[in-house]
Amino acid sequence: MANIRNYLRKKEKLNDVQEKPRISYREKIRSHKFTIFYRVFLVLVLLASIGVAFFLQWQNKVYTQILELSSVEIKISSDAQMVPFGSRLLTYSKDGASCMDTKGNAVWNQTFGMQNPMVDINRNVVAIGDYNGREIYVMNTDSLLGHITTNRPVRNLCVSASGVVAAVLDDTDVTLICLYDSQGEELVNFRTTMKESGYPANVSISPSGELVCVSYLYVDGGQMKSSVAFYNFGEVGQNQTDHYMSGYDYLNVVVPFTRFLDNRSAFAVSDDRIMFFAGAQKPVSAAENLISEEIRGVYYGSEYVGLVFNSKESGGRYRLDVYHKSGTLERSIEYDIDCRDIIFYEDQIIIYNESDCRIYNDKGMEKYAGKFSKTALMLIPQNASYNYMVVTPDSIDTIELK
Repeated sequence: MANIRNYLRKKEKLNDVQEKPRISYREKIRSHKFTIFYRVFLVLVLLASIGVAFFLQWQNKVYTQILELSSVEIKISSDAQMVPFGSRLLTYSKDGASCMDTKGNAVWNQTFGMQNPMVDINRNVVAIGDYNGREIYVMNTDSLLGHITTNRPVRNLCVSASGVVAAVLDDTDVTLICLYDSQGEELVNFRTTMKESGYPANVSISPSGELVCVSYLYVDGGQMKSSVAFYNFGEVGQNQTDHYMSGYDYLNVVVPFTRFLDNRSAFAVSDDRIMFFAGAQKPVSAAENLISEEIRGVYYGSEYVGLVFNSKESGGRYRLDVYHKSGTLERSIEYDIDCRDIIFYEDQIIIYNESDCRIYNDKGMEKYAGKFSKTALMLIPQNASYNYMVVTPDSIDTIELK
C-alpha cells in the first residue's frame, strides 16, 4: 500500500513538471534583446525631446544685454576706409591696405600707391585695384596671394573665392574683360563694343571663378536696353564663342548690380525689378519680381537678398524685403533706425548704425534691440554664435549678446 502511494506521488510530481511551459534559450535571448532595444529607444526619444526643447528655447530666446569680452586700443588713419573681411577687419587707403584680427593685430600689411582704390571681396579673398590704373593686388585673410599688372586702364573688377580676378579694361574702341589668376597670369579675355554688345556696366564672378556675369548697357533703335549675360570659363564653355552661355535683355532699364550668391545662384537688380538666375553651367532665369518703389539699398548673404524701401506702415520708417536665392519673397521686416549696414550671416539678419542695433533670425523674429555703449563704426560677426567684433574710433571690442 505504501509503495502505491509513493508511486502516485512521484507520478503527480512528474506530471506537474511536464505541464510547465519550457522557454528555449533562443527565446530568452530574443526577449532580452527586445528589452534592451525598448530601453534604448525610450532613452533616445527622451534625449531627442530634450534636444528639441533646448533648440526651441535657443531659437526663441531674446537677448537683452551686450557683454564686452575684450577691448584693445587701435589707431586707424582718418583717410582709411574699413570693410568686413571674413571675421576680420580690412582697412585700405591710397597708400596701402591692412588686415586686423579681433585683438587688433595686423595679420598682414600691403603698401601701394593708388589714386582711386577699388575693393571687391568674395568670402575670404579680396582684390584691390586702382581705378584708371594698372595694378591689382589679391589677398586672403592670411596673406598676399599675388599682384596683377594690366596693359590697359582698369575700369571695374571682381574677385572669386579662389582668387581669380575678372577685370574690365578700357581701350580706345573696345572694352576688354580679362580673367587673371592671383599670380597675375592672364587666363582668358574677350572683347566688347558698344555696337555689338554694349558697355559693361557691372561684372561679377562666381566663387569658383568659372562663371562670369556681365551687365551691358546699350542703345538699340533709339531705345535704351540692358542685357545680363553669362560666360562659362570651365570645360563646358570652352566650345562656345567667347565662352558665352546665356543672356537676357531688359528694355528701358539700367542693371547696375549683379552678384553670385554661390556657384549656381546669381541675382541682378535694376530700378524696377530684381532678377534671379540658377544653373552651375548655363544659368537660366529662375524668377523675376517687379518693383514699383524706390530701392534704398541692396544687401545679400549666401542664401538671401535684401532690398530696403521706405516703409508705408506705421510700425517703422523702413522695410527690408528678404528674398530667398530661389527668388521667393520670404518676409518683410519693418525697422525704425537709419542703418550703416545690413548683414546676412548664417541665420541672423543684423541692422545697425553707430549707436543702435537690431538683430533678427531668418524667420523675422527680433532677437535683440538695443544700443551700443560706444560709437560703432563696424560690426563683424564672429564664428561663435552671437559674438561680434565691434570697431570703434579707438578700439576693437569683442562682444557677446546675453
